[in-house]
Amino acid sequence: MIRNLSRSVFTLLLALMPLLPTHASAANSGHQATGPDPVVFVHGWNSDGSTWQAMADRLRNDGWPDGHLDQWTYNAGQSNTTTAKQLADEVQRVLDATGATKVDIVTHSMGALSSRHYLKNLGGTFKVDAWVSLAGPNHGTETARWCAGAPCIEMRPGSTFLNNLNSDDETPGTPPATPPGAHPATASSTPRPALPSTAPPTTPPPASTTVACAPTKRSTTRSRRISDRRWSSLSNPAARSRCPSSSVTAP
Repeated sequence: MIRNLSRSVFTLLLALMPLLPTHASAANSGHQATGPDPVVFVHGWNSDGSTWQAMADRLRNDGWPDGHLDQWTYNAGQSNTTTAKQLADEVQRVLDATGATKVDIVTHSMGALSSRHYLKNLGGTFKVDAWVSLAGPNHGTETARWCAGAPCIEMRPGSTFLNNLNSDDETPGTPPATPPGAHPATASSTPRPALPSTAPPTTPPPASTTVACAPTKRSTTRSRRISDRRWSSLSNPAARSRCPSSSVTAP
């Protein structure tokens, strides 16, 4: 349940911007968009679909049809595994109603967990084009120790539910093809092997450029094919080449 929705609207719009009508690429295996994907909103604990009203209004103003904005409400006091099964039915209902082939799922807080369970264990990646998590407790939250019931127990760090959810690949799905101009080392969730220490040095960047290398880190917060993409903000190709399988930042 990814709170402070008023401050999260801009983040969501940026995340969904690539989903506006475009020509589908071969990597999208025939997913031809004729308009923006339907959006299924999944609220968090002790909430309901009305919490998305401001965000839905913003998307509506930006061109999403009313029938493509599903402010879904479910019983937040039940297990996330139960919610995931209900989410599968809701996604199919939206697809049938809109004629779309895929939806986008936008979640807040605990809503991230049931939707990830749906993606990972119930075949959701075949019906979801993009997944957005706003403040999802993907590795647990100590706050959940102050509430009771199945969903609260599942949100606690180290719970059986979270251990199973985060085992193996935390970002199921196939990463998209590398966009033009993107650094291949950061465009895929598959790590590239580091260059051997005996490799000849590459052309160094200008003396005025300070380069810092840090390991890339996968995230579960945004995905087209459910995988986070991070692009280097440096414009100097020589600087980027010094950080194989790393993200590059300029201090």
